[in-house]
Amino acid sequence: MQQVIQGYVDQIRSAAAAKKPLCLRGGGTKDFYGEAPRGDVLDTRSYSGIVAYEPSELVITVRCGTPLAELEAALRAEGQQLAFEPPHFGPAATVGGMVAAGLSGPRRQAAGAVRDFVLGVRMLYGRGDDLSFGGQVMKNVAGYDVSRPMAGSLGTLGLILEVSLKVPPLPFAEATRKLEVPEDKALALLNHWGGKPLPISACAWTAGELCLRLSGAASAVEAAGEAIGGEVMEAGQARQLWLGMREQTDAFFGGDKPLWRFSVSSVAPPLGLPGEQLIEWGGSLRWFASNADARTIRDAAAQAGGHATLFRAADKSAGVFTPLALPLLNIHRRLKHSFDPAGIFNPGRMYPDL
Repeated sequence: MQQVIQGYVDQIRSAAAAKKPLCLRGGGTKDFYGEAPRGDVLDTRSYSGIVAYEPSELVITVRCGTPLAELEAALRAEGQQLAFEPPHFGPAATVGGMVAAGLSGPRRQAAGAVRDFVLGVRMLYGRGDDLSFGGQVMKNVAGYDVSRPMAGSLGTLGLILEVSLKVPPLPFAEATRKLEVPEDKALALLNHWGGKPLPISACAWTAGELCLRLSGAASAVEAAGEAIGGEVMEAGQARQLWLGMREQTDAFFGGDKPLWRFSVSSVAPPLGLPGEQLIEWGGSLRWFASNADARTIRDAAAQAGGHATLFRAADKSAGVFTPLALPLLNIHRRLKHSFDPAGIFNPGRMYPDL
């Protein structure tokens, strides 16, 4: 594997010397996300495999090119999971791409985001040097934690070689309940239940139907189900529902309208935008399939105290991510320059000048 790393080092140093962009890519299943990739491809898939795994410690260290499905299978065999339920968007998805994209699935509302489970990373930065941050134990960070900003950076800061992740146990029991309620009542119920000790691990509301997944001890799941009410969904149907939410294979995601991803407060009222809507994460994640113009979309998000991302669209001329205020943009620029002084890693994937 050292020979593979040396090949990466040589490619990075050559690109930096020539100031030629590099496209860091694993399986390419998330190429649609963010601005269009450009540059010579640095393929991470040749650096694959589990480096260290001690189930009793609830931590695993894995190489960037490892197929995500392979990692999840190894964890499942030990009764453990990636609790943030990352989307694959295709069988070629890799661990490095999972961290770089920073996307979480339905369980994020209860478990936390990708970056919350990153304990440490090993990476190559813009001069080709091999750096390590964080570690492989639950409490190991003092000062600024460099490893977590790698989650969601879309490969703009460097090449992730290895990542150490917390891997908690799978729930003992799960059940899904379905209720027929309008949007305003669904939001009120989600916020009410969010303040109760209920084991809600996922929710999805669209077209007047609210589905709730309960996860935990069998007795807790049963008691919560009785408190919530509604119809019990058959187990196989429930698995397909939440897989469809995670992988965006549900019918909601199948249209040709631009897909917007809103991050707002869970208590934000209905946004009243044209198009179809799907609500997750207790009301704080709201998807809109809408032909409304970008200004209308982003103004609505700002008025709700959040922001909107153009998640999927044929035309991204409006910009994928909400423009940054100048002070925040300057922080991003300094961080980018510190890790990637020649500006070669996935340039423009997040913002045009980063």
